[in-house]
Amino acid sequence: MKKHTFKFLMALSACALLFVGCKKEEAPKEEKKTEQTTEKKEKIETKDNVNPLTGEPMDTEQAKKRPLAIMIGNTKVALPQYGTEAADVIYECPVEGGETRMMALYQDYSNLDRIGSVRSCRLYFPEFANEFNAIYAHYGQAAYAEPFLDSGEVDNLNGLEAVGNKVYYRTSDRKAPHNAFTSTDGINAGIKQMKYGTELEEGYGTPFPFAKDEKAVELTDGQDAAVVVPGYPVCKPWFVYNKESGTYDRFEYGGAHKDAATGNQLSVKNILIQCCVWQYEPDNKYLRINTTSGGEGYYITGGKAIPVTWKKDGNRTHYYTKDGNEITMNQGKTWVCVVQDSNADKIAFYSSEEDYKSAGSKTP
Repeated sequence: MKKHTFKFLMALSACALLFVGCKKEEAPKEEKKTEQTTEKKEKIETKDNVNPLTGEPMDTEQAKKRPLAIMIGNTKVALPQYGTEAADVIYECPVEGGETRMMALYQDYSNLDRIGSVRSCRLYFPEFANEFNAIYAHYGQAAYAEPFLDSGEVDNLNGLEAVGNKVYYRTSDRKAPHNAFTSTDGINAGIKQMKYGTELEEGYGTPFPFAKDEKAVELTDGQDAAVVVPGYPVCKPWFVYNKESGTYDRFEYGGAHKDAATGNQLSVKNILIQCCVWQYEPDNKYLRINTTSGGEGYYITGGKAIPVTWKKDGNRTHYYTKDGNEITMNQGKTWVCVVQDSNADKIAFYSSEEDYKSAGSKTP
């Protein structure tokens, strides 16, 4: 009995050694499989649970939606604006006569009864909108933008076309053309009529390179930028850094820039100043801003500013430090000031509001 037991134990030990040996040989394969699975999971979580316009956490279904880009009037008679506080990104570009016009981008535009006033586009606005795969809403356009709008390259909701009757409405508290507005329901009705897709493509990611949750961007080598002046001659806007919130509060036309619907001042985490080559269109009236040639500019966040260069690679604009590295931006809302390169000398930064005041500028 003991002899059989000994033989059994010896056999069992041999099997165990064989099993261990086999397991050791297969271990690297199992480890590699685990690493691949983890990496894939992290990529899915990053894409699905992050607002692509701000880098901040967001409901998965909403994060997968295509954003909306809407033209917003910014002349003095067009103020106050509605629905601008809900925007994640705002592009401000020069138009005729030194005035500016805004394109507000929304990842979530739900529950908005009044957005606008909605104005016409220039060619460079839908070119910027295309970088975000956005559905583009506008009320008319300069003739030079028509070929691009009609090309099928950008899904757009034009107030001058048949779909405009569903998307936009006029109010009696403003004079035309500053009384055209839209809403969540109007935009959704227009998208449905035009049969536009509403889902972002797989692997779309974020247009801006945002910092991870635990790593805030600090421009330690940047110049002081407690006040930022982009240099537009008519609305004369400026941004003031709010240390408590870590954001920049927006001012223009001598006072706080507010959303009429909420009464709140517009505020953003990041400011990008993008200097662009420009010319007049053949009519010598409308501006043509070159969105592809590359150029210089600034990235501003946390009370500091650094010079950057920008270039368009494929369908997206990338911003680089003087060392040639692509910038990383803080999570949050962004204001992009597109400046004619010939007006770059009007861009200014001040280390304090006192310095700004002493320079003779208007302050709140």
